[in-house]
Order: sequence, then structure tokens, then C-alpha cells
Amino acid sequence: MSDIEKKLATIPIFSGSLKNNPEGKTTVGRRPGWLKVQSAGGESYSNIRKMMRSKSLHTVCEEAKCPNIAECWSAGTATFMILGDTCTRSCAFCAIKTGRPNTVNPHEPIDIARSIKRMGIKHAVITSVDRDELKDQGSIQWERTILEIKSINPEVTQEVLIPDFNGNRQCLDRIINAQPEVISHNIETVPRIYKRIRPQAKYWQSLDVLEYIKSSGIKTKTGIMVGIGERDEEIIEVMKDLADLNIDVLTIGQYLQPSVHHAPVERFVHPDQFAQWKIIGEQMGIAHVESGPLVRSSYHAEKHV
Repeated sequence: MSDIEKKLATIPIFSGSLKNNPEGKTTVGRRPGWLKVQSAGGESYSNIRKMMRSKSLHTVCEEAKCPNIAECWSAGTATFMILGDTCTRSCAFCAIKTGRPNTVNPHEPIDIARSIKRMGIKHAVITSVDRDELKDQGSIQWERTILEIKSINPEVTQEVLIPDFNGNRQCLDRIINAQPEVISHNIETVPRIYKRIRPQAKYWQSLDVLEYIKSSGIKTKTGIMVGIGERDEEIIEVMKDLADLNIDVLTIGQYLQPSVHHAPVERFVHPDQFAQWKIIGEQMGIAHVESGPLVRSSYHAEKHV
């Protein structure tokens, strides 16, 4: 028995009412009470929205229909999304539109850096759509954005949530050499359902990306969603893979179907199960596990630096 298996044997198993059947599914009806969120509104929310529109900037908060948008925007924080609002991939869980993207906006890096200054942000979170059609896959725009933020906001720490760049290490090196404080790349789900949920990505490739980032010495983060067809034991196996890479931060959250055109929710996971996963992940050696129904990649990101 491995050290991790010995640790797992000491952790009590959650025995709530939401259990997988042999096919790994549960009956899903109305959203449970623990998934209720604050409606968007307030002065800070309105001011951030106006500023984004005036600069033609995008946030993943809006594009991905994040359930925490009211909480974060009311607190004056947002996750900026670079390289436009149209992705070249068609993941079954993602609300961001798919299609032919517009040309890269050369003013985007400085506009984001100035917006961060104007908002008084202390920890900036940046993400992007996939731009597989570009020779550099958008990595040069990534590099310019990180460096522009450093130039205009030298006191601000940065977390970047990057695509896999198809495993291209030259692209990854541009991000690493720009030296953000945290580099995040989401594993998203378990390998068995990758082809259905992330048809243009590969589980092993995302693991390779995370391992390469970790080898650079930069704090490394990833996230997975649950309730999309995985089984509990598969979540544990993914966590073992991530622990083997010495990942610093893991986020686990409930998948919520953005529209009828996206993959359906197959179960609503009870908060007690999320609490158990946090215990298990940290017992495995993952330094920080943020686990809860409404947790998303950049939720409480300032705490992960």
C-alpha cells in the first residue's frame, strides 16, 4: 500500500444522500439550496461593467457566466480575458462562444494594465480563449500583457490561467519567462470523459503542461469541475496525479450547465463531499485545496499567492 493509500484509509467516507449509481449518475432536478447565488448589481458592479465596455475588454466572469460575479465585482475584482471573446475550441462545458476569432487587438495589454491601475487591484487574474489558429497560439500577447501589467502596476501580483498551447514549450516559456506569481492551467475533468467534454484537448498533455510549469519554480495551480459524468473514485485518481506533480493549489467546483446546448449536469454534489475532497487533497500533499459547490478557478485567487 502506498503512502497516499494509507492516508486515504484514515479518512471517513461521506455517506450523504447524493451517491453515484453503477453508471456514475444521479437523478438531477431543481438546483439545491446551496447553489443559490447573489444577483448581480450594485455600484461597484456597474462601474466595472462600464469600464470594460468602454475599453472593449472582456472578463471570463461574464463570458463564462460565473456564479460568483456579483460577489467578486462588488468587491472590485475581476478576471480579465485576453485575445478576444471567441475561442477556437468547442468544449462541452464552456459558455464562451466558439468560432473564427477577430484579429488580435494590439492595444489590449496596455488597456488591461491601465484598467487594473484604475480599479486599484492588488492581485490581477488573467485568462484567455484558445487561439489555435495563430502561429504563436496567442503566447506573445500573453507575454506582452504580463509585462505591461508589471510595468504600470509593479506592486500588483499576477495569476495567469493559461490554455495548453498544444503542449508547445516555446509558448509556455514565454509565459514562464514573464514571471507571473502564479501560473494556472485547468485539468477540468477525469480522463475517461475527456473526449466528450474536452474534444480538442488531452488529459496527459495538460498534466505535462502542469509538470513543466512546476519545474520552473513558479507556483502552479489547476482546477477540476464535478457533476459532469465523472465518478468519485476518478476524482481521487486525478488528485493523486496532481499530488505526484506537487501542484500547489487545486480548486474543485460544481459544474453548472450554461445552456441547453452544453453537456447536462449529471449530479449535484453535496457540500460535505467537497469538504471531504479538500481533506483528501491536502492529506495527499497538495498545499491548498479550495473545494466547494461555487468554487471556480479564480475564486479567492488573492489567497493563493
